[in-house]
Amino acid sequence: MRILVFSQYFWPESFRINDVAKTLYEQGHQVEVITGKPNYPHGKIFDGYKLLGYQLDIHDDVVIHRIPLIPRGYGRMRLALNYVSFVISGVLFSPWVLRSKKFDVIFVYGVSPILQAIPAIFLGWVKGIPIVLWVQDLWPESLSATGYIKNKIMIKLVRHVVRFIYRHVDLLLVQSQAFIDPVIGLASGTPVKYYPNSVDKSFSEPIKAYVPNVTGLTDGFSIVFAGNVGSAQALEVVVEAATLLREYADIHFVILGDGSRRKWLLQEVKNRGLSNFHLPGKFSIEIMPGFMQKASALLVTLSNHQIFAATVPNKIQAYMAAGRPILACLNGEAARLVIEAEAGLAVPAEDAKALAAAVLKLYLMPVKERERLGNNGRYYYKEHFNHDKLVAELIDHFQVVLKERKELS
Repeated sequence: MRILVFSQYFWPESFRINDVAKTLYEQGHQVEVITGKPNYPHGKIFDGYKLLGYQLDIHDDVVIHRIPLIPRGYGRMRLALNYVSFVISGVLFSPWVLRSKKFDVIFVYGVSPILQAIPAIFLGWVKGIPIVLWVQDLWPESLSATGYIKNKIMIKLVRHVVRFIYRHVDLLLVQSQAFIDPVIGLASGTPVKYYPNSVDKSFSEPIKAYVPNVTGLTDGFSIVFAGNVGSAQALEVVVEAATLLREYADIHFVILGDGSRRKWLLQEVKNRGLSNFHLPGKFSIEIMPGFMQKASALLVTLSNHQIFAATVPNKIQAYMAAGRPILACLNGEAARLVIEAEAGLAVPAEDAKALAAAVLKLYLMPVKERERLGNNGRYYYKEHFNHDKLVAELIDHFQVVLKERKELS
């Protein structure tokens, strides 16, 4: 099958779509990608790439078409310009860049901004091919929850745009069971199917890559958080929990990642004099499985907002694959998965006392019991989130929409 992936973010930026595209190719499909110039998360164009113009790239035998955009930078205005510039660039460049190419399906990786589906819809109309959109975030709810947009008129406008997008694709895939009803409410008849995130098998295999020495990781009982350090993650609760547990000298919190709240965390840890809280920074995705497997426990947090109760952070699948017990400080669907899998402990979002108590409970738990929780998570991952099986399932979805489109023509 000839597949065009449409995603504002792609390698060398670290996103789930990288592994999906690679595995699609390994399973015998022709895969090409339309994406922007890499600039996430720091908002600066990566070395080796130009701000202006089109660039052709190849990674893991996947052909990558890079179109210009305005880098994210900092602030809401720059972020809005980043989103809009990719839409405009996609509409202008993609039909020309791909003028001699033929594809069976367009697959849109729908992380924020969902607006990136607009040029994909336009290209699908030009070429007469079906579009499958994989919804990773609920819009406009996620915009209001993170505080990017507070104006009710703007929220209403974005809702109309999302409704237009959902109604002009052939299939909507959603990463969380809790997304189904909200998406159906805007989709107006477009089929909606559950299709979860996963991680590749490297997260569940023995450590191969060199794992750097990081303070706190192997010093006693280490609780590792891996991923974006932003407002949605509500990492203030981890600082509070670390403060409550500072008398336990061998309990360490390790935050692996970068984002808008990292500077605040560094300053807050310094202000409080916390020696049990460590922020070594961001590391390449290739060595993250090693970090996770060396941790005593793996931590996931989200803000106490209704929208985040519906989402399932991709780190849930990564943590399960790593085979370490999970500490989940969040509400809703992700907490349900951890409990259902018996893979760890779940406490309410932004509840520092409950998180500290859960950390202490896991810390005092017999090693064999902690190992049982980790093994349960890995088993659940293999049964429900196996990467290769899910990619094969994705092809089944593509074939269905392709068949339906042919029957209508």
